[in-house]
Amino acid sequence: MDISDIATEEFIEVDVKTRLGKVRSLFERENPKGIIVTRDGEYDAVLTEREIIQSHVEDDAKVAALVKPSRNAPAPKVDRYEDIRETARVLVEGGVKVAPVFEGDNLWGIVTADAILEAVLDNLDALDVAQIYSDDPVIVRDDDSLGKVVNLLREHGVSRLPVLDDAGGLTGVVTTHDVADVVIRGMSKSTRGERAGDTDRMLDIPVYDIMTSPVQTTTLGESVEEAVSRMLEDDFGGLVVVDPEDDDHVVGVVTKTDVLRALTFTEEEHMDVQITNISLLDTLSREEIRDSLTDVLDKYQKMQVVHVHVRFQQHKEKLRGTPLIYSQIRVRTTNGQVAGSGEGYGAESAFRVALDKLERNVLEMKNYRSDEEYRGQLARKLNEL
Repeated sequence: MDISDIATEEFIEVDVKTRLGKVRSLFERENPKGIIVTRDGEYDAVLTEREIIQSHVEDDAKVAALVKPSRNAPAPKVDRYEDIRETARVLVEGGVKVAPVFEGDNLWGIVTADAILEAVLDNLDALDVAQIYSDDPVIVRDDDSLGKVVNLLREHGVSRLPVLDDAGGLTGVVTTHDVADVVIRGMSKSTRGERAGDTDRMLDIPVYDIMTSPVQTTTLGESVEEAVSRMLEDDFGGLVVVDPEDDDHVVGVVTKTDVLRALTFTEEEHMDVQITNISLLDTLSREEIRDSLTDVLDKYQKMQVVHVHVRFQQHKEKLRGTPLIYSQIRVRTTNGQVAGSGEGYGAESAFRVALDKLERNVLEMKNYRSDEEYRGQLARKLNEL
């Protein structure tokens, strides 16, 4: 199946010389998935709501300030007749929800994550949330500040944070859209002159003033088809995953990106590796990443690897011009999930630190499984006495 029937020619386009204040207003008024940015009439990049949130650029600045090649790699391009699974991979690896669609050398339109999910919805009943969700979610307390939320969203590269109350129970969720709404309204009041201090005060707003409550949740046993149907119907980017016996106990988050990632799972002989923010790779290749992961996972434990997700996130800090990179490796296997993460200057350094942590965690998983098997064998022998 290709994307020719789900891509659309309807999109918002702005020039790099457009005031950022106007773009913020477009996000607030029309809530687009993304805005195509052109330079001298030619495609340049896609600007998303997340870039708006992560920037501190004033309204009078031009869009060019946010899409300089040194700061923001262009959104990946797809062909009008590209395979839908490959398009899903392109969106995930580019860290975007919308990508420009080209027919030959000409910009034809856009394709969105929602359009892909709607097209494959009937095929998602074979999966349940437990197979694709992200565990160990990043959380905040309801009295934490907006500033902390912005930092966590930026640091972890996520789109939503479950909010807990003083007792540790789920009380809300705060998303990039919630933050954008507050930031855009604050920016529209001006951030200069006598009002310059308003920005700092805005970042002190407590989470309970901006979070969404009650929270839309799901459980590990719900089918992905049902979960995605609710996401699309209510225009949610994701759902909080809770314990079915205690709906205040958060166990993870499942997002549209998780579903797109699942669409790229393969049954090929080589390990299927998904890389988010692949543009940050410098001295590493996809093949080298796959080979390194294969060496680690084959070394310690015989298990069927369903999927591997490697994510890179760039920080502002640099050492002799090389940026500090955060790398996370998450492996989904038939025996459960295992992960490793780390930081380093440059993508290769960060990946090696994360790989070392993954190796230690895989070894711990192996020892745990061995202990379980030993206890099972001992119990069987005792029963035979």
